[in-house]
Amino acid sequence: MDNLIKGPKNFIIPPDVHLLLFVWVQKCHIDSMTQKKFKFKASNESDLFNRSLIRLRRDKISTTFANHDFLKKEISHRLVDNLGDIKKSFDIILNLNVDESCLTRRFKQAFIISQDLSLNMLKNVSGISIQADEEYLPYKNQGLELVLSCLNLHWVNDLPGTLIQILRSLKPDGLFLGAIFGGETLTELRQSMLKADIELRGGTSPHISPFIDVRDAGSLLQRAGFALPVVSTERITVTYSDALGLMKELKAMGENNALIKQYKGLTSPRLMVKTAEIYHQSYANKDGRVPATFDIVYLQGWAPHESQQKPLKPGTAKISLKEALGTNTKKL
Repeated sequence: MDNLIKGPKNFIIPPDVHLLLFVWVQKCHIDSMTQKKFKFKASNESDLFNRSLIRLRRDKISTTFANHDFLKKEISHRLVDNLGDIKKSFDIILNLNVDESCLTRRFKQAFIISQDLSLNMLKNVSGISIQADEEYLPYKNQGLELVLSCLNLHWVNDLPGTLIQILRSLKPDGLFLGAIFGGETLTELRQSMLKADIELRGGTSPHISPFIDVRDAGSLLQRAGFALPVVSTERITVTYSDALGLMKELKAMGENNALIKQYKGLTSPRLMVKTAEIYHQSYANKDGRVPATFDIVYLQGWAPHESQQKPLKPGTAKISLKEALGTNTKKL
């Protein structure tokens, strides 16, 4: 036992795992440390999201989030199920917002690190937990074997930069699997709020954050340097009694507006009522319930390794396209 190091919550950290962790004093805190409040300041003019506000909201909802985590649990199950066809073991895993029970059932012996922007959201984690910003991952290069992310990267200001950091943290032939809101997520609410804004204010301002287009997701993985990138998408529709119920649920999930450039005044009850009215008129089904669309984009990429399959160089194919298609060609 002398060669083992005591970690947070008396968890035993093997020396090789301990070496992959380091703390950026102003960027992250181990969960046993005191969390300090700070004022938000955009790091550059291109930032879209108020990361401080996101963190404070997650702190606030932490005690009741379990009553509204159905989407996180469902996507976590589907994300982990995607590992079923991968014949490779993973011993050092970074968990970015995946439901912990999904991981502990599948990886009984693995060393799992759970990271969250909010300290309070980590208080019920059973193993190692680190409070850190996804934009500043506190891990040494080539220290992790698997990184899993569930519905948290849509709030990142620099998604390409975060993907590059994830890649750097992976050992060669390490795997990244992620699920992120994309495309037409909450399109019904977006369109209804747009119409309500125009009708009541004569103009509009953003109320819902932009989401990644599935066509761009593969390019982002390639730009980050991942090998064998795979992107897929699926649509999940959830129904609510009315749009006000949906908006209350989004707030309880910590998914309400966090855009920096949003309407500076308070969102009036009148606007919310008008939005709900338009929502119901435009989208209600026969039972009077209204749908909410969630597009989920799944991302998969590997840290490059010499053992991985690589595309052939042009001109080195051993069979012609004519033979592969079984067709005859004629010279013109």
